[in-house]
Amino acid sequence: MLLVFVGIQFIPTNRNQSNIVPATDLMMVYNVPKKVEVIFKTSCYDCHSNNTVYPWYNKIQPISWMMQGHIKEGKTELNFSKFGSYSERKQKSKFKSILSQVKDGEMPLSSYELMHKNAKLSENDKKDIEDWVNKMLAN
Repeated sequence: MLLVFVGIQFIPTNRNQSNIVPATDLMMVYNVPKKVEVIFKTSCYDCHSNNTVYPWYNKIQPISWMMQGHIKEGKTELNFSKFGSYSERKQKSKFKSILSQVKDGEMPLSSYELMHKNAKLSENDKKDIEDWVNKMLAN
């Protein structure tokens, strides 16, 4: 078992990192209040953008594979880096989904919050997101 564990450490994973903030990024497309921007970047962007800030334990397999799967799934559902390229209809749908999942406590994932204590949304954070998203949906 030890040999297998050591052996899998040499199997690389793709890293979800970019030094470029595309013009289609949510923060570039919309005037996002600073409070909401900080919340999104702290609690959402690691799994829902093209730039993940990796913790030290990401270099350990099979943890890295699990994280890669979560990130891939998260970006499939919502990618803030590509938000501006979504159709207006899809953007509204994603805004509604953000609202629903934040209200219901489905996002961020509890497994993510476990390792990232600062990602847990307070009631004020939820209210700030809700107010801003409702403003976007009203436009």
